[in-house]
Amino acid sequence: MCVIGGSRYFGRRLIEDLRDAGATVTVVNRGSTPAPRGVTHLRADRDDEAALRAALGDRRFDAVVDQVCYTPVQAALAARVFADRTPRYVLTSTVEVYAHLGRAGGPALGEEALDLSAEPVDLELPWADPAFQAGHYGQGKRQAEALLTGQAPFDVVAVRTAHVLGGTDFTGRLAHYVERIGRGLPVAVHPAPQSASFVHQAEIARFLAWAATSEFTGPVNAASHGALDVRELCAAIGRELGAEPVLTVGADEPLSPFSFDRCYAMDTGRAARLGFRFAPITDWLPQAVEEARR
Repeated sequence: MCVIGGSRYFGRRLIEDLRDAGATVTVVNRGSTPAPRGVTHLRADRDDEAALRAALGDRRFDAVVDQVCYTPVQAALAARVFADRTPRYVLTSTVEVYAHLGRAGGPALGEEALDLSAEPVDLELPWADPAFQAGHYGQGKRQAEALLTGQAPFDVVAVRTAHVLGGTDFTGRLAHYVERIGRGLPVAVHPAPQSASFVHQAEIARFLAWAATSEFTGPVNAASHGALDVRELCAAIGRELGAEPVLTVGADEPLSPFSFDRCYAMDTGRAARLGFRFAPITDWLPQAVEEARR
C-alpha cells in the first residue's frame, strides 16, 4: 500500500490504521515530517516526475491513496508514474467539488450531481502558482477527478471528504468557534446559513483505508450522519462549553468558517450501500470540541 502525502492530520492517522491492520505501507512525501514507525518512507516531491520515479524505483502497490493531489497537472503526472505500479488509485477529494452546485434550501448532494464527463480539464491554467491553486481549490479537485477518471489506466476512487474536525486540526476552524463562544464573543454568520456535512478525522482515516482495500470504483461521499448549519453547530458547541453562543449577521467582520449561503450537505447513501456506515456527528463532536480547547 502506498500513501502520497500523509505527513499530518488524518493522513497520518490513515497510515497508522493501514499499518496496524497488517498492511505493508510505503509513504511518499518531501520528508519534512518523520513517517510513523514501521512504514517505508520515500522522500520525493510529487510534482517532480523524475524524482518521484527515482524514489519509487521498481516498487508496485496493491493500491495508492493520494492525499495531496490538488490539480489536474498533478493528476496527469500520477497517471503516468503509477500506470504500471498499481491497479487501484484512491484520490482524497473534497466536498468543495460541489461548491458551484449547492443552493439555498438543499438538497443534500449525491455523487451523481457532478458530471465529470462534462468537466473541462485545463492543464494550461497557472496551477503551479500557490495563490491560484488556493483560490481555485474546488475547481482543481474537480479537474483532478475528471482527468484521473477519464485517462488513468488504473481503477480510480474519488473520496469526496466532508469538512474534517477533531484531533490535531491544523486549520483552526473549529477552534475559532470554541474560542469565541467560550469567551462570549460574537460569531459572524449569514442571514440564512445553510447545512454542511462534517466528519471526524479518525472516521475519514478509517474510510480511506476501507476504500483502498475495497473493489468499488468512482466517486463516493464521506460524511458523518447529521448535517448542521452554523447556528446548530454553535449551539452544540455552546452546550459542551456551558456557554450561550452570540451570533451576529456578519457585516463588519469576516463570516465564520462554516457559515455558508448554499447547501454543503452530502448524501452518503452510496457509501452505505457499499457497506460503510458513518457514525452520527453527535457521537464525536463533544470529543472534537474538547480537543479544540487544548
